[in-house]
Amino acid sequence: MSKTKRLIISLSLVVVCVLLVIVGVLVFDEKNQAFISIGFIIIALAIMFLSFEQKEKTSIYISLVATMTAFAVVGRIIFSVIPGFKPVSAIIILTGVYLGYQAGFLCGALSAVISNFYFGQGGWTPFQMLGWGLIGLFSGLLAKHLKNTLLMAVYSAFCGLLYSAIMEIWNVIFVDNYFNFARFSLTFSLALPSTVEYAVSNVIFIILLNKPFGSVLKRITTKYQLK
Repeated sequence: MSKTKRLIISLSLVVVCVLLVIVGVLVFDEKNQAFISIGFIIIALAIMFLSFEQKEKTSIYISLVATMTAFAVVGRIIFSVIPGFKPVSAIIILTGVYLGYQAGFLCGALSAVISNFYFGQGGWTPFQMLGWGLIGLFSGLLAKHLKNTLLMAVYSAFCGLLYSAIMEIWNVIFVDNYFNFARFSLTFSLALPSTVEYAVSNVIFIILLNKPFGSVLKRITTKYQLK
């Protein structure tokens, strides 16, 4: 299968994830929304396995994704004492840039659902999976344009805004049971200080982590021809 076909199929599955999250949250009550997370993970795994056709060392690839996910989960827990200051998005961005959009999408989805076994599962979990999953996906797709730490840092700040916007969509749907743009504008503006804090934390962690993580991931992916 060509790269173009894999990309088209992957993006189609991402659209399915978006619809699953939005429709699922509207249809299911909070007790049954775990099914949305399970369905999301299955689709995310399917997207990643699409990349295995030309990869001989799949076990190494899976191990790298699992390791980056573990770093994101542990980082979120460790920095939980500082609201809005988390390394999660930065680690997901690095995963997408150095391991590909499939790995980035899966790392983002898994980071949300696994860390929420500590923070608590709920209707917000699928939206967190979607937000961080899309960050990982876009990071992989834009990897060629994120050639240095400065560009990656600017991009990470935008990712902070994207993630916050997605979570505000969840807040609006939770209150109104439909998307109310007026309420979204209000809640997003009220949450702007926290959003800026999160965006700044993304920049800081990208600056701190890009060189050590990037050099290791580059070395491994080059040695085993994983990308």
